[in-house]
Amino acid sequence: MSNLSFVGPALVVAGLVARTVAQGKRSQARVRSSGPRPVSVHHDYDDPELAELLKAAGRADWDATAAVLRPCRDRGDHNRLIWLIGCIEDHGGEFLVRVGERRADDALARTVCGARHVAWAWEARTRAQASHVSREQFELFHERLRMAEEHLYAAVELDPESAAPWCSLTVASRGLQHGSDVTRRRFEAGVRRAPTDLGLHAAMLQQVCAKWGGSHEEMHAFARESLVKSPPGSGIGALTAFAHIEHWLDLPQVERGAYIRTPDVVEELRRAAAVSVLHADYAPTESPFPALNAFAMAFWLAGDLNSARPLFERIGDHPTRYPWGFYGNAGQAFANARQECTKGKPSKPVPRAEKPKRSKQPK
Repeated sequence: MSNLSFVGPALVVAGLVARTVAQGKRSQARVRSSGPRPVSVHHDYDDPELAELLKAAGRADWDATAAVLRPCRDRGDHNRLIWLIGCIEDHGGEFLVRVGERRADDALARTVCGARHVAWAWEARTRAQASHVSREQFELFHERLRMAEEHLYAAVELDPESAAPWCSLTVASRGLQHGSDVTRRRFEAGVRRAPTDLGLHAAMLQQVCAKWGGSHEEMHAFARESLVKSPPGSGIGALTAFAHIEHWLDLPQVERGAYIRTPDVVEELRRAAAVSVLHADYAPTESPFPALNAFAMAFWLAGDLNSARPLFERIGDHPTRYPWGFYGNAGQAFANARQECTKGKPSKPVPRAEKPKRSKQPK
């Protein structure tokens, strides 16, 4: 599972940004020329608990790591637990990979270990295009995902009420190509426990994307259906922004602007923002920044600077790697877009995100 910290959660993040990294160097060269300083995407979101968690994981201290995570589970705050785990799944190395074996009867240790294995699997695969990944890399990728599933299903048995293992299992299902039906069953098991978790929904959105065997129609339908089911003020509205950004990226360069600036698309983005990140009841226990960044980028691409501007103000210096990573240097792309929205006109030519060639992963 990636640091979609999707979004937040980082869940959303390894699968979402993977396809653009091959073009990152070319994009970086374009965004470095002139303009505002890049804003780091490496931060703790001004979240004291997350800062403490990252320090604990950095020194391989499981007791201190668990001391931050366990209260979220004890009070039933699945959304925050999933987000926090997503934020550390790329940290810890051998420490988090081995913690599940050493604490086989600890559901939290098994959950974190499984999430780390999912991230570890994507490290083996690398973020290159599938056509540039060797058979040996794919074999290791799948082996580590299967190891992840062992830890995660053990966590499910030990703690049946927790949604966190199901989020990682949803991501693992996509990587192992279990198919949409299996992935959806895992997703549904998670949302029964955490109905408004953005990480879970973002993981399922990836499954129904065209790049993973779905379609634009199925992706948008899932985003709309999820929004209808969510209460006002939930972060689920960000799926609308995610979906339109994914659709935009999948189009030929010459068609992108016309698509994202279509009045119907802009209006749908505005409606989704109004009932989610702009709603008076929007107060997620997880980080608000993945959703805010998604809408900010979508409105910026659509040329709706008036809608984007207040979002950038709320984001401050807290950009997220997704979706800004589609431009290679996420921090620079964010800084450029923010300056354009603040000034009301481009400070320099807007860099172009590259569309990767599609190729199916081997079975």
